Amino acid sequence: MSTPVLELRDVKAAYGRIEVLHGVDLVVPEDCVVALLGPNGAGKTTTLKVASGQLRPTSGHVHIAGRHVNGATADELARAGVCAIPEGRGIFPNLTVVENLQMVTFSGVSFKQVEERTYAQFPRLKERRTQLAGTLSGGEQQMLAIARALTTDPALLMLDEISMGLAPMVVAELYDLVKQIAASGVSILLVEQFARTALAVADYAAIMVQGRVRRVGQAADVEDELSSAYLGKTG
Repeated sequence: MSTPVLELRDVKAAYGRIEVLHGVDLVVPEDCVVALLGPNGAGKTTTLKVASGQLRPTSGHVHIAGRHVNGATADELARAGVCAIPEGRGIFPNLTVVENLQMVTFSGVSFKQVEERTYAQFPRLKERRTQLAGTLSGGEQQMLAIARALTTDPALLMLDEISMGLAPMVVAELYDLVKQIAASGVSILLVEQFARTALAVADYAAIMVQGRVRRVGQAADVEDELSSAYLGKTG
């Protein structure tokens, strides 16, 4: 078996004295989409923060492509191929679309390459290139956030609630894009409030409850275990 892109082993994490993750085990295999599901407060976003270097675990092990990275900063992990799009979109609302794209060039890629790649995949953003990002629709803002992420050629893309506040038609469009990204060879770990929307694109799924991963399996198998007891309406 190939080395997983991401592996968390018995990871614990806390905010101050309050422990939120109580020994999380999670694997994202190469070229796979893994959906991390569970109720609000289960620890899903905290798991992404640990995996992306935004929060240091109090114990346990974080491996990226087989390399132990406990204590690595978010920018160090970004250079190692880890890219996270946080809940609420990862853009600069007071900058134009073009200016947002220019920010990516600090990673070393040329602006010409950034524009060509972005506008080929997101022609709508070309039409909005001089518009302030904060005035774009919610779906367009997510497209911009994803476009910026993809210009770094990530090995692992982490998505936190990309459907938040969006109309179902827009959500469907974004998840078609997630499928395309996965097909291009990028491994994806996604947190999604609409569980069945996520399962439709996932290879594997993990159900998290109260800071622990309770169940991991292929998406079709895990779907049978989703219940209103801990997920409520799953979409």
